[in-house]
Amino acid sequence: MRQRFSRGFGAILAVLAGLGVSAAGAQTVGEQTATGQGKAWTDQWFSDVSFGAQIEGGVMGSSSHPASNLNFGQLLSPYADQATLNQLTFTLTKPVDPIGGGYGLGMNLRMLYGSDARSYTIAGVSDRWINGRYQAMPVFANVAIHMPWFTAKGLDGQIGILTSPMGVEALDPSTRAFYTLAYTTEYSTPFEHVGGMFQLHLDDHFDLQFGADTGNQTSFGRGDNNGRPAGYIGVTGNNLADGHLSFTYLLRVGPENAVRSLGSRANGAMRYWNDLNGTWTFSKKWSVTAELNQLHDEGLHADTYSAVVWDGWHIRPNWTVNARAELYRDNTGSFVASFAENEGYAQAMLGNPTRSESAPATTYGALTLNTVWRPDVGHHVKLLQFRPELRFDRSLNGTRPFDDQHHMGRILFGADMTLGF
Repeated sequence: MRQRFSRGFGAILAVLAGLGVSAAGAQTVGEQTATGQGKAWTDQWFSDVSFGAQIEGGVMGSSSHPASNLNFGQLLSPYADQATLNQLTFTLTKPVDPIGGGYGLGMNLRMLYGSDARSYTIAGVSDRWINGRYQAMPVFANVAIHMPWFTAKGLDGQIGILTSPMGVEALDPSTRAFYTLAYTTEYSTPFEHVGGMFQLHLDDHFDLQFGADTGNQTSFGRGDNNGRPAGYIGVTGNNLADGHLSFTYLLRVGPENAVRSLGSRANGAMRYWNDLNGTWTFSKKWSVTAELNQLHDEGLHADTYSAVVWDGWHIRPNWTVNARAELYRDNTGSFVASFAENEGYAQAMLGNPTRSESAPATTYGALTLNTVWRPDVGHHVKLLQFRPELRFDRSLNGTRPFDDQHHMGRILFGADMTLGF
């Protein structure tokens, strides 16, 4: 099955390459003369390539200073009271530009070095590059295409290494409100894929999304934890209700457990991810985002349920105050965990033994507050961002998941800084 899946993606790439060649050849001599393109569309295709760099580091302290030094349930700020280089990224972007015949072609590449790569790693791609606290990975490396198919606005797609389209919070600190992530983001939405994702533009407001991949943070060969693919289908709505409302619903289905853990039944044990999120913009200064998520895993006989609300108020153009409230249920204790080893997350994903901390079935409540300050400093600095943060976590059903399983609750406090060029 995996070989057929791999050959299928190869066939898609070959077809797309053929479309690009034929589209370029379809341009007539008259058109070339009129536009000043005496050679080919490739003459100007690289003219709008852009490069960027960004660095983020931070620290999150714990109210009880756990002996393990682990902030339980925190993948991006895992170590209590220790400063961390979260990510140093380099990005190359080539926007999708016309190549003739209604087709478009672009590409995207982002490489990351830092502690965040330990949790966002892709098995078989980056899991063996560096095994220290700071690791490296491709966040995305894909070809972007536009095809004038099916509707007046056509079909867009990305093929290669992709970030997951599911959820609200992204890996890029410049695009999310908080330093820490919600439990929903960490444990009930995927992170990275090797495959293809497509957006069919139905009209000015609605897009149909669909795609297929090798699994969450897996690839091919030794980087695959089972022998079956997974995929998405969903819909996105934008600029609804006079521009106040946007939303995305995505369903993801496929096996995600490792054969090394469950045996051959892992190939057929489906995981179902459902995620609905939307944003209501009250004004230029105030917006509220909400997310509802449900996950069911047949192999683990486990479920998670959650609801998250973000509230953002722009006090000034460069100063924002945010609040996030979350209710998250891990009904078997199979999902929320922390990993003591640098490669622990990747090893667990592949079904290999590793040292980790988990908790019994727990209903988590979390309230997070912060402020985001982005001063305009100029001098080729595109972004300077400071985010002091205060977070309250508590078990709502009497378990003691925090601070080496000694406490029902804990307080995290800290900040991060991001600098972008």
